[in-house]
Amino acid sequence: MLSNPSSLRRRTVLVLHAHPDDEAIFTGVTMRRLADAGARVVLVTATLGELGEVHVPLSPGETMAQRRVAELESAASLLGVQRLVLLGARDSGLPGAADNVHPDALAAADPERVARRVAALIDEESAEALVHDDGRGIYGHPDHLAAHRIGAAAARLTGVAAYQSTVDRDHLHDRVTRSHLIHAAAEATGLPFGVPSGDVALRIGATAGELAVKRAAIAVHASQVSAESLGHAGFDEAYGYEWYLRTGDGPGILDELAAPAAILA
Repeated sequence: MLSNPSSLRRRTVLVLHAHPDDEAIFTGVTMRRLADAGARVVLVTATLGELGEVHVPLSPGETMAQRRVAELESAASLLGVQRLVLLGARDSGLPGAADNVHPDALAAADPERVARRVAALIDEESAEALVHDDGRGIYGHPDHLAAHRIGAAAARLTGVAAYQSTVDRDHLHDRVTRSHLIHAAAEATGLPFGVPSGDVALRIGATAGELAVKRAAIAVHASQVSAESLGHAGFDEAYGYEWYLRTGDGPGILDELAAPAAILA
């Protein structure tokens, strides 16, 4: 791990995600480790995820969007986020849904226009790196695909190092790791997820403490994630790693977080 836990002070990473809960599921360990190393973590969430399936009753008068924002704020606090920005686009729903072409949907937005907003945040924060979804949208959701297009365009506009969040489909193929939420997500879209192990440029393995924080951050998204899906014996193996593709001119700040492979202890 980092030899100097304060070595990333005065350095900033901007993390772009499509929905509340994506930050915890796909990049929770990375964000917590950045924060613990002194870096400033700025989380940008494109939609409020208001079309997600509700797993818990809402309070009287509460909307799904309000619940998801409250959950996001709690997760962001756990993960060490110092600034949370909501882009305010509408959830686009699953592939082929009428919601994909709603005029306010993220999937229907001009990616260059939204990218300019993200680029302005990168410049404002003097961020040196941007994290965004891979070219498959991790599992093919229209909002994740849009987040990829927006992130790639913002990285091009600003010239910052870019890391594409993905999952290692080979690692997540067996009985134990099939407990990862990506499997249910991919079943919902009907599309493949992630990339083969050989395509992964960077793997970040969690410490026991980081994994506990990640579990807690996922759990606060109770409207979307059932307690049963986090209480299984395979949680550590399924969620103990985070994977990235790298674009730009070689290793950057996230590479400095990488630890030896046998870190789950």
